[in-house]
Amino acid sequence: MRDGTILAFGDSNTHGTVALARLGQLDRLPRAQRWPAIAAGLLDREVIAEGHPGRTTVHDDPIEGPHKNGARALPALLESHRPLAVVVIMLGTNDCKARFSMRGWDIAAGAGRLAQVVQASDAGPGGAAPAVLLVAPAPVEERGVLAEMFQGGRARSRAIAPALEAEAARLGCGFLDAGRHAAVDPLDGVHLTAEGHAALGRAVAEAVA
Repeated sequence: MRDGTILAFGDSNTHGTVALARLGQLDRLPRAQRWPAIAAGLLDREVIAEGHPGRTTVHDDPIEGPHKNGARALPALLESHRPLAVVVIMLGTNDCKARFSMRGWDIAAGAGRLAQVVQASDAGPGGAAPAVLLVAPAPVEERGVLAEMFQGGRARSRAIAPALEAEAARLGCGFLDAGRHAAVDPLDGVHLTAEGHAALGRAVAEAVA
């Protein structure tokens, strides 16, 4: 691979979950249609997709469990996949759930905390820290079977990108606003369409390159 391995650390929109017509649905897009695979093909580099549906930035989920906390999972993944040239972090969608009552600034700060974990690690080539690309997730809509779960999420999610851009600048990370390239499927207002994955894969590849 040309310039090292990339870790894509995210939630169901990195996992490739399709828009839900009913709660409990577990369908995924084919691997080749998910944005990490698309980015990998364009970059000619290995992209490891670590997408966990329901994953938050730094919060234990009181309903779905503490294993949804991205801060708990990230250190082990950095060690198991090293050396890593770049870590792409796209989290914050699940922080928009009504149960967390978060502001956009707080969600961005949670993603920034994850970036600091990467920057303090020895998971890069030669024991250095990997580079970090912080991606603001596409804003959610309050639609379909997820509308009540994400009540208030439309406004919260739209406040993430400007706050995360400032956080990325403060930490010296790259930044990408996924909402400028991809939109959620109106069926459930949260998950990306296949077209959204394709556009996001191209945008991530360009940002990393």
